[in-house]
Amino acid sequence: MKKIFYSFAILSLVFTSCNPMEDIYEEVDAQETIISGEAIITLTEDNYLEDLGLDNSYFDTNDDAKSMLPEFLSDLYPAWGLNSSVLVNYELENGTDLAIVENYTNASIYSLNNTEYPGSVDNAVGFYETENPANFIPAILSNNVTNPEEGQVTLVKYKQYVGETINGMTQFYTADFKSAGTLLDYDAVNVTGAQAWEETQSYGAKMSGYSGGSNENEDWLISPSIDLSSFSNALIQVNQVLNYGSYDSVSILVSTDYTGDAAAANWDVLNLTNVPGGNSWSPVLSDELSLSAYDGQSINLAFRYTSTNSASATWEIFDANIKAPGVEGETKNEEVYYIYSGSEWVVAEGAYYLTSADYDSMGEESGQPGRYNNFSSSVAPNNYIPAFLQLTFPYAQEEDTILVFFKYYSGSTGVRGNEFTFTDGSWVAHQSKLKFGHDGNNWVPDNTIKYTLTAADYELVGNGNYGNFDVRAGKDEESVEARLAKINTILLNNNPGDADGQKYLVSYNIYNGAAGVWTMAVVREGSAYILQ
Repeated sequence: MKKIFYSFAILSLVFTSCNPMEDIYEEVDAQETIISGEAIITLTEDNYLEDLGLDNSYFDTNDDAKSMLPEFLSDLYPAWGLNSSVLVNYELENGTDLAIVENYTNASIYSLNNTEYPGSVDNAVGFYETENPANFIPAILSNNVTNPEEGQVTLVKYKQYVGETINGMTQFYTADFKSAGTLLDYDAVNVTGAQAWEETQSYGAKMSGYSGGSNENEDWLISPSIDLSSFSNALIQVNQVLNYGSYDSVSILVSTDYTGDAAAANWDVLNLTNVPGGNSWSPVLSDELSLSAYDGQSINLAFRYTSTNSASATWEIFDANIKAPGVEGETKNEEVYYIYSGSEWVVAEGAYYLTSADYDSMGEESGQPGRYNNFSSSVAPNNYIPAFLQLTFPYAQEEDTILVFFKYYSGSTGVRGNEFTFTDGSWVAHQSKLKFGHDGNNWVPDNTIKYTLTAADYELVGNGNYGNFDVRAGKDEESVEARLAKINTILLNNNPGDADGQKYLVSYNIYNGAAGVWTMAVVREGSAYILQ
């Protein structure tokens, strides 16, 4: 369209100018310099992956956004020039550009072990419903976190019983690969072959030697140490899928002397009698197998996979659970931020970490947060969290704020967070954004605020009668210096907290024999605004 416009301009000038080429260039140059525009845009997944060439739908840092967006804007608005401006909304790895959020997303994690619950003497693996975790967790952190600094944040993970408990079976260990969408804290050991264990949201921990055909592989997935000293007569049960192969290609093993080298340890094979098979992708829950031979000891589990050049099964492990006689009852997983005050650990007020139940409450179907208990580029947090907060905090007051933290999947699962503010009856997410201005040659990060003087502004500087500046010769605002002084008075009155470097493009009414509108570009320097 730009070329067509210039073509018509050229045809017109050929017949009306004595020096056509010179006039043509002057006209084209004039068109280039006066084209300006203003826009607000929000980057899409295609913008990140295709236009900007990133691997993820976010920038790692604000500096990356500042360096990469100018070229993107030049491609997006090729005809725009001086005084153009674009406000770009974008995503960051942590989810926001608020510095406080990083303190939480990078927080250390402390998971209560089974012996730290008050009811552990009964083999309870959670706080009873009548127990307030906040009465116990500060002391637990004080005993286990060495030399904490004031303001240090820790995410504490624990279980709490919901409702009545009875004497029965305590499920004291769970490795839920599917819900986590990761390999958890298991070690993936590749002995032979190019294929390796994968972490997936749909299938849990997955291993297959098939890639363009069957390939020879041996791969182990080994748990951290599991303490059985408090749990006698434990039972293990595994939920899994095995397809396109026979069960002799996989095995589940136990070791009591594993120290990091699978080949150097002794391993006992667990013979699961109820195993998956065939071509069905439905998971099969194994029989409960006894671990009583390991009473009082610490063990490591291992899932060992093998394939050959002629046979390669697909093995998917959804979860593995160990239980023993003790307290039986429904538990919920809780994750709560604690912050060190300088003398003690306290619950971090105003910070909320979404639980599995929270995700489920937002919908468990495909394309909803509860499907995998996280958000992603296709399940955007800002489409769900405001409504969740509305239901969770029904008595919120105007300008209340809360930091919300959540799991986000983008190739792997990490923690992101954002601040939400209750505004005009709704929760509104803080948006990471940068403003760019065109300096006549390039797009540059710009904090310029475009401001038009109001009636109150003219009144403030004694120009309220006509609502303009009289710039005729000999009049009060003839000089730039006089107009600058009045604009200083207005901006300093309206925005006393502006920092050095804050820019304004001020539009004001003038009278020079006829009414008009002029602009003045200023920047804060010390205690005054100066001309740019």
